[in-house]
Amino acid sequence: MDRKLIIGTRGSELALWQANFVKDSLAAINITAELKIIKTQGDRILNLSFDKLEGKGFFTKELEEELLAGTIDLAVHSHKDLPTENPPGLIIAAVSEREDPSELLLILKDCVDVHQKLSLKYGGMVGTSSNRRKAQLLAHRPDLEITDLRGNVPTRIGKLRDEKYDAIMIAKAGVARLGIDLSEFHVEEITPVELIPAPAQGALAIQIRETDHELFEALQALHHADVAEELAVERTVLKLFGGGCHLPLGCYCRKEDGQFQVFTSKAEEGDQFPDRLFLEAPTTEGLAEKVVAKFAKDRKRPASVFISRELGEQSYFRKALEKHKINIEARSLIRTVPVMTRFDSYILKNVDWVFFSSKNAVEYFFQLNPQFPKKVKFGVMGSGSEEMLRRKGHFTDYVGEGTDTAEVAEEFAKLANGKIVLFPGAENPMRSIQQGLSADTKIIDLPVYETVLEEDVEASGADVMVFTSPSNVEAYFADNLLDPYQKVVAIGKSTGKKFDEMGVKYTLPYSPDEVGLAEAVFGL
Repeated sequence: MDRKLIIGTRGSELALWQANFVKDSLAAINITAELKIIKTQGDRILNLSFDKLEGKGFFTKELEEELLAGTIDLAVHSHKDLPTENPPGLIIAAVSEREDPSELLLILKDCVDVHQKLSLKYGGMVGTSSNRRKAQLLAHRPDLEITDLRGNVPTRIGKLRDEKYDAIMIAKAGVARLGIDLSEFHVEEITPVELIPAPAQGALAIQIRETDHELFEALQALHHADVAEELAVERTVLKLFGGGCHLPLGCYCRKEDGQFQVFTSKAEEGDQFPDRLFLEAPTTEGLAEKVVAKFAKDRKRPASVFISRELGEQSYFRKALEKHKINIEARSLIRTVPVMTRFDSYILKNVDWVFFSSKNAVEYFFQLNPQFPKKVKFGVMGSGSEEMLRRKGHFTDYVGEGTDTAEVAEEFAKLANGKIVLFPGAENPMRSIQQGLSADTKIIDLPVYETVLEEDVEASGADVMVFTSPSNVEAYFADNLLDPYQKVVAIGKSTGKKFDEMGVKYTLPYSPDEVGLAEAVFGL
């Protein structure tokens, strides 16, 4: 390409980093370019939250106008800022690789409370102008005070530094691109399956005139078609919901083991409890439409759900179902009792890792008041065990996600092989994690509780039956049968195995916790 290109960009540090990234990428394929800074509505109006701004595209409209006028050749956008439809005459010519779309919760160190979920003190003030973040944060921590926060990335971090907030939430991608040192804060990284990001978060979009065929062809060297395919699902979901930046919508699509996984969170308002959905499919064809159909207001939902555990008033699962006026029958079919009142702390002398497969294991182990003579690392299975460990004042060094214990064992083995690992747990455990470790790993099984099945369990007539352990399955079906209309959700593969033996069909959630169970029921 002979001509020198003009790249249109906003003037924030992050926008300039993004534009220079594209400029350098073009230089690598022998195309020269210069930057033109353009101020947008979103840059000029900083005293209003996103939902108060008029219309859509308030970070992109002025760039698109100059592109159409021919005063610039291409515009570089944060893909998540773009409206779902291009103005007539403009197209997205290329999509960048995707930066990690995780969120960061930056917390002032004197506002940290590791016993709380996300480590922020009870009643803490969090700065964010995103209704999406607000709805999902409050679903997990309804005690928090969410306050508007506008400005570019360094400005927002500066406001936290000045102690105008106890914490702020910010996209990891922006921090990573700018190389910002966050060592003065406590940083909680929240994965995109825990707090679902904005559609297309972490990716850049290069926009050009539809008629500039030569530039389109040149830009294909910068285009990542695999990323574009995933983003198309997310942005189609956004388009079908008719939303913009103000909509409390998170959507994240990724390809794992040949399957497209889509995580979606949606509320009507920022202070409303969001609905969450997980869907998996071998192709993206029609996938966005399937997601949106599950959120239809007139969709028939179960009238009642049984779950084999007690639920507190602040239970995520309870709040997710009660929002839709679904009756909940929550009762555990088992009892757990301690099997020891003390143990010899000498057993901990050389331990490198302690791994917990359940919340009960955490609870009963710490009732023994263990004293660690050296720093140990903690691994857990699932977010429920992680939260229980936090309540005991400890952080996890490894969290096993998903319902497949074999995959978790394989991941954990990479960290723990050759070490000494203590497994507090039930008497006669399934040992799924232990079996995945190498022969040179010293394994110490420490029974701290036993499970007792309840007798004469009363049958449930609920539309959906949710079982949270193999023991609960055993207890229920010792006296009862499943009615033909009842659907079953099993919290994980070991629980599902019991239903495989019975020839009963069941649904597995993505994650073995209350969020995953709520997603599974919502998706039935």
